[in-house]
Amino acid sequence: MTILPGVDEMIARGETEPRLALDAVNVPMIRHWTEAIGESDPRFSGEAPLAPPAMAQVWTMYGLDPARPASDPLHGTMKLLDDRGYTSVLGTNCDQTYARFLQPGERVAITSRLESVVGPKQTGVGEGYFVTTQNTWWVGTEAVATMTFRVLKYKPSAPAAVDRSKIVRPIRNRDNAFFFDGTAVDELRIQQCNACKELRHPPGPVCPSCHAMDRGYVVSSGRGTVFSWLVHHAPAVPGRELPLPLVLVELEEGVRMVGAVVGDASAVQIGSPMEVVFDRIDDELTLAAWRLVGAEPEPEVVVPPEPEHDLPTWELPITATLVVSTALATRDFQDVHHDRELAVQRGSKDIFLNILATTGFVQRYVGEWARERFGPDVRIRACALRLGAPAYPHDTLTFTADIVSEISGDDGSEVVVDVVGAVLLGNHVNARVTIVRAS
Repeated sequence: MTILPGVDEMIARGETEPRLALDAVNVPMIRHWTEAIGESDPRFSGEAPLAPPAMAQVWTMYGLDPARPASDPLHGTMKLLDDRGYTSVLGTNCDQTYARFLQPGERVAITSRLESVVGPKQTGVGEGYFVTTQNTWWVGTEAVATMTFRVLKYKPSAPAAVDRSKIVRPIRNRDNAFFFDGTAVDELRIQQCNACKELRHPPGPVCPSCHAMDRGYVVSSGRGTVFSWLVHHAPAVPGRELPLPLVLVELEEGVRMVGAVVGDASAVQIGSPMEVVFDRIDDELTLAAWRLVGAEPEPEVVVPPEPEHDLPTWELPITATLVVSTALATRDFQDVHHDRELAVQRGSKDIFLNILATTGFVQRYVGEWARERFGPDVRIRACALRLGAPAYPHDTLTFTADIVSEISGDDGSEVVVDVVGAVLLGNHVNARVTIVRAS
């Protein structure tokens, strides 16, 4: 149950009266959409093309005019939240089903109802409400498509200043006190067994080689190379600014040591030369950190084999032109898909791909594979998407997919495919696509 006044009333109104699309299904819009998405299905081209299923929502988009009817439940809820400071929006879920292809000349109408408003919830982008609507598209009295649509309406979180006093402090004991005594005087000390001279890190009470308990230390040169590395993006780490690059350095003395990278970490790779930096937190704690030095060597990089997938991998470069052109082709005039300055003001780092375009790309990917495997008459009946990391310009959206099920019946077959579309920040989209084909 929401705490927002006015929302319960909108939920109680139920389904709206049908609202006719501004235009009938028409060839120019189909052509603009297929060009922007790169759709190659011959059924969606020519003199009298069918409309791609992923265009279902496009026909009833409002367009650039900001005016909205008072009865529209989604935009009514958006206004309530705007008035309370929840000014940013992200699409999160879009589950669509398609009864048939639409044809040029058909005039689509949409009915909508507000299902729920849940919040406030604290999310990775800020505090917000999840708004879910149910939509049905009609041609006359025939329901031709349905959609459950969920968006997050949120207040962008201001980047919090990093409080270095909150950094996680290591537990100091008699086994490692020599190490922190060393960092306090700018020495990188490595524990040594006084009996067999074996070096070890992290320090401990017993030598793992000869089992002696006679402990000493040597002072390291503070130089080494990267044995392994990663960049930590989430969750937040007290006292640390994210993203946080971390390295496992193999020291010249032969032991390995983990630490944070200071300075520019963009060129860090396996084999990169590193040198120790003493990061003074306060009068009682100094940590060993690492910085990149010198020219990069040419290390032998062993690339692990890619996991096998049922569908071939598709890599789609994300450009600003792609983001803007697909938003325009889907009649989505939200400023976060066109105007970088306004997108940044709303809490994003750049413009990003809209959910209607993502739906189109998912269906293009699966459709191309399905036509090649099953023939030209396959049809996408449903597409359920869950959005994750934004797809920004200068990134690559990499699609992979696997078959979940394949059921044959007297009237044909149903094939269900799970799709993952990944960008540098993680999975941009997870989708389940249902394909049907005649027997």
